[in-house]
Amino acid sequence: MTWKERDAAVVWHPFTPQKNIGNIIPIVKASGSLLYDENGNSYIDSISSWWVTLHGHAHPYIAQKIYEQAQTLEQVIFAGFTHQPGIVLAERLLALHQHHFSKIFYSDNGSTATEVAIKMAIQYWWNKGDLKRKKILAFRNSYHGDTFGAMSVSHRSVFTLAFNDHLFEVICIDTPNPENIGTIKSIIHSHASEIAAFIYEPLIQGAGGMHLYDADLLNELLNTVNLADIICIADEVMTGFGRTGKFFASDYLHKKPDILCMSKGLTGGTMALGATACTDKIYTAYVQDDPLKTFFHGHSFTANPIACSAALASLDLLEQTATIDAIHQISDACSNFYESISQEKAFINPRLLGTILAFELNTANHGYLNSISTTITNLALAKGIFLRPLGNTVYIMPPYCINNAELCRIFDFLRVLKDL
Repeated sequence: MTWKERDAAVVWHPFTPQKNIGNIIPIVKASGSLLYDENGNSYIDSISSWWVTLHGHAHPYIAQKIYEQAQTLEQVIFAGFTHQPGIVLAERLLALHQHHFSKIFYSDNGSTATEVAIKMAIQYWWNKGDLKRKKILAFRNSYHGDTFGAMSVSHRSVFTLAFNDHLFEVICIDTPNPENIGTIKSIIHSHASEIAAFIYEPLIQGAGGMHLYDADLLNELLNTVNLADIICIADEVMTGFGRTGKFFASDYLHKKPDILCMSKGLTGGTMALGATACTDKIYTAYVQDDPLKTFFHGHSFTANPIACSAALASLDLLEQTATIDAIHQISDACSNFYESISQEKAFINPRLLGTILAFELNTANHGYLNSISTTITNLALAKGIFLRPLGNTVYIMPPYCINNAELCRIFDFLRVLKDL
């Protein structure tokens, strides 16, 4: 049997219709920006393998640090024990935020990082004896993960449709613009006494279609939320670690969150790891004599030493001048391409933030289920490029090691899409 036949017999792939499943490509190795299939064909990974691979595939420095840690301590329960990689990583993550936060709580992916944040915020009010603050405020068009809490605070969509009757109620608002900011503030004021927390993807909504919104208006909204004593949760699972041109998207904002979620690029894309940072205000609500005020949450692989070592290695690389320069070069190249297509009628609403570039194709149907995404993916693969559009929303989010020639190949392909 071929790899494809063996895969079809035993594997269920994510976000993939199971009838007429289409082309599943066996990848046998990867290096830098390139993925290689079993026939030796290479594909430029223009979306960083679902937005996780920061420094490129099989990075030797990260691989060496993983190898060294695996020979020393591969795993230990993190309740009652600790270890150096977990401590040092927490110290470095807190320092990245200028010690605005005081504690790091580890989990193992983006959904669990947001689950931790939601539970942390709700129990904060329970611990303080305010049982009215139970609801979450969230943006329409948002996506925070696929576990039940994360789905509940996400926009009701194709991702949640089968589960909508099982999700808890959320107060939904639109992302702010000059026309609706007053209405949004009124909604917040009218529900303030029952809102436990506000969760948001700062500046760009990822799976919702790479939707951008204004930093100044988000600052204004966060100010309103702060005045109402509502806990702010920034979901930086996608936007963290340089993706937006700054280390975190929250660095564009004057108003900082009480809780911040990290994953995806946290380990440079090499290991599963989530981290939720919280301020001392949140943490002290759990420092109680009553054991019932404990945060009863954890994962078997919480703070896995190998994953923490991979994250430390990724941070080492992120702090190098060469990586910072690469992020700026990618941003500049995307900006130049953006300018070149801004007047193309086939490309709707071209937009960019840091290393993220997106636009919609002018098709009859819009949304995630638009089959043009499969057409684009297949056309791109034939040109040695891996793209995975969100329906008719085309985007790129390349690894920081991508070179100019590879970027030009991607841009040349994107220009051809106007003829679809």
